[in-house]
Amino acid sequence: MKAHVSSILLGVRDLEAAKRFYTEGLGWQIRNDYGISVFFESDGASPVGFYGREGLADLVGTSAEGSGFSGLVLTYVVRSETRVDEVMAEAAKAGATILKPAGALPWGGYGGTFADPDGYVWSLGYSAQGADQPYAE
Repeated sequence: MKAHVSSILLGVRDLEAAKRFYTEGLGWQIRNDYGISVFFESDGASPVGFYGREGLADLVGTSAEGSGFSGLVLTYVVRSETRVDEVMAEAAKAGATILKPAGALPWGGYGGTFADPDGYVWSLGYSAQGADQPYAE
């Protein structure tokens, strides 16, 4: 696994308020608004997106409350389901806690999640739905 973050996805308590803060307050431009999540133009950097905190916690297999979930998920997008499985195995071997084993995702992709030894959540994913994915490799 390379030292690369494909996108930064933040769990927020109020998606509409967060969108207003970043668009109206800071001038960010929305790239994609999917209703349950929103991504902003990144100017060539890792894209930043928001997802409802409860839904994002559920998606990656952890609790939205307390110290179990910080509201931050680092995503790593690869070009095949096989590579998702390989990286999940590498992470487990390195001592990661598997939060959700790799498998089909509700939005049609394939992925899994793990927490590093400090508890930071990584979401690995693959999707055949678009050629413009923020691939890490």
